[in-house]
Amino acid sequence: MSIQRIAQAIQKKQCILFLGAGIHAPPPDGSGQSYPPAARPPLGGELSRRLAQASSYDTAYPGKDTSHLQRVAWHCEHSLGRNALVAAIRKEVDEGKTPSPLLKLLAELDFPLIVTTNYDNLLERALFAANKSPRVSIYKPDATQHTDDLDSDPDPSNPFLVKIHGDISRPESLVVTDEDYIHFVMRMRDKDQFNPIPETLQYHLRRWPVLFVGYSLLDYNLRLLFRTLRWSADKARIPDSFSIDKYPDTLVKSLYDDQLRLVRFVVDDLWAFIPALHGQVTSQMKGAA
Repeated sequence: MSIQRIAQAIQKKQCILFLGAGIHAPPPDGSGQSYPPAARPPLGGELSRRLAQASSYDTAYPGKDTSHLQRVAWHCEHSLGRNALVAAIRKEVDEGKTPSPLLKLLAELDFPLIVTTNYDNLLERALFAANKSPRVSIYKPDATQHTDDLDSDPDPSNPFLVKIHGDISRPESLVVTDEDYIHFVMRMRDKDQFNPIPETLQYHLRRWPVLFVGYSLLDYNLRLLFRTLRWSADKARIPDSFSIDKYPDTLVKSLYDDQLRLVRFVVDDLWAFIPALHGQVTSQMKGAA
């Protein structure tokens, strides 16, 4: 079973966690679990709609889709300025927010490397609560600046957290508008210490399995990033990756799982899968003790 293979990789401290905004999703009705709306950041579509309202997107583009975050954020930046865009995002994803129960469970597991596209600092808070001290690398849009990297092997007690789309505490680092994404993808061709993806992460992406949590691989930007990161790797040697997705896109699953064998889809709800994974890892560790 996939959950057993994932748990084994975590137990060996050789699994990369790739964390998206879906980790903030509410629990299913009737689950008995709680994560109040006021405590959780909005997901991408809802964040986009709130930015659209703040920037009068409907007035500028009547009838256009307000859930397209990159375009709406671009309009917000164009009409109100970058500082106003960042302030609006900070209000939604940072102020008064708390880590979800799922994030706390993940923080307790031994992931030496964690990659996230989230702008908030909820993961860092969950890691500190789990008595871990993450070493953080935040995207730098300035191509003349070195990307922060490790000078030692990644360690689950001090996990290497790579925030590839920036951090709300550094407004210049956010990758949120269409133009930000274009610039980020162009930077992926930069060499060595100037590449926005730390060399430590590049090295281990070719050797360790990846666990996608809180993502839909229907997202073009995520698929582009994933394929770019593993483009030069020997396909016969790439370890399996896993995506937890209750409703995977049929076409994406057919290509990435059934044909290319790049990603194994685990069709499950995060609120069911993550507690089960946590229990599986804990059980295996007790059995090995």
